Amino acid sequence: MKLRTLPLTLALMAAFAGGAQAQSLVPLYEAAKGHDAPYKAARAQYEANLAKAEQAKALLRPTAGLGGSLSETDLSNQTTPSADRQFGTRALTLTASQPLYRPANQASYEQGMKQVALAQAQLKMAEQELIVRISQAYFDVLTAQESLNFVKAQKSAVAEQLAAAKRNFEVGTSTITDTREAQARYDLVIAQEIAADNELRIKKLALDDTVGTPGVQPKPLLAAVDLDRLPLGTVDTWVAQSEQANGSIAQARIGLDVAQLEINKAKAGHLPTLDLTASYGINRFRNGATSQPNTNAATVGLAFNLPLYAGHATQNRIKEVLSLEDKARNDLDAAQRSVAQATRTAFFGVQSGLSQVKALQAAEASSQSALDANKLGYQVGVRINIDVLNSQSQLFQTKRDLAKARHDVLLGQLRLRQASGTLQAEDLQSIHNLLQK
Repeated sequence: MKLRTLPLTLALMAAFAGGAQAQSLVPLYEAAKGHDAPYKAARAQYEANLAKAEQAKALLRPTAGLGGSLSETDLSNQTTPSADRQFGTRALTLTASQPLYRPANQASYEQGMKQVALAQAQLKMAEQELIVRISQAYFDVLTAQESLNFVKAQKSAVAEQLAAAKRNFEVGTSTITDTREAQARYDLVIAQEIAADNELRIKKLALDDTVGTPGVQPKPLLAAVDLDRLPLGTVDTWVAQSEQANGSIAQARIGLDVAQLEINKAKAGHLPTLDLTASYGINRFRNGATSQPNTNAATVGLAFNLPLYAGHATQNRIKEVLSLEDKARNDLDAAQRSVAQATRTAFFGVQSGLSQVKALQAAEASSQSALDANKLGYQVGVRINIDVLNSQSQLFQTKRDLAKARHDVLLGQLRLRQASGTLQAEDLQSIHNLLQK
């Protein structure tokens, strides 16, 4: 007797019905930029760092101030009462100062300029992290969706096998064992379907939360995806690239530069300062204060200061910042080693993933052949029902593993670019081209 089996392609077509309303990764990433709290926090920190850098410029710029006073005097002469009088005083002073030589201010200014580079590195890392997180959530949904689709297809196949076993038992061509085995496998698949459906629901909620849009439906990958065309290169090339572009290393380098400038600032505690000063004052007196005539006074001068003794505060400050510089240098070394290791891990992960995809493709073909052979053997009586059920289970498990492996390779590519510091939003377009239109 021929066994009727629901073709897998028909099951997948039904499962993906309504794909015209599905969304691609690129617009979802743009939507996430306006909703994702960690990214928005990084953006706000970026703006704050830029404002902080601008504050450092004020240390080299002139300062000006306007001051005034108003007073009334009641003069009482105890010896000569006729000399009693009242008069008022009005004073207005405009002062200005321009630093000419302040080494500490110069070091603080240069540190402030480093804040711009730091802000850019931090924002770049936040963008890369968002790209990876949205892609992870996107492919998590696709993996869960395809897993559910394969479980449903397997359920249909097992249901057909169960029906065939019951018919064969009724006509006496098989034993009750075949029916019970098929029933047990069917019950197991039902449980797997429930778990897969729940997993899909959880992954969809995570994606919706990241994007800020309910009911997001990702587009699946094309059936024939040529992953061999992904750029790979050599591990040394990627590690060298990470040395130049990785955000963690960039921040560690900036930290070292800031620590070295802090040394210059501490040493400036022993150096003199020189400022250009200017002032213009107006004094007016009311009711005949003849001994205090009205005056206008303009003054220009230099203000010089040389520290002589600060209780060894400056010397100990220098010792402190020298130790902090050594810490920053070690932090940079640690960052370089960590990034190099992460880059190698990501590179070999992608390389291994590509090999795994090829192996699973071969395993899929072999599993299909084994299933066909077991079906034929069952029909002619040389195989039992459990052999067919096991072959079906192996085939669908292989298909699930292959789908996940493809997703993992694409995610691995993004993580490799993130580790090397070259990940950009434009890289999502290459993934977009691999999705169903």
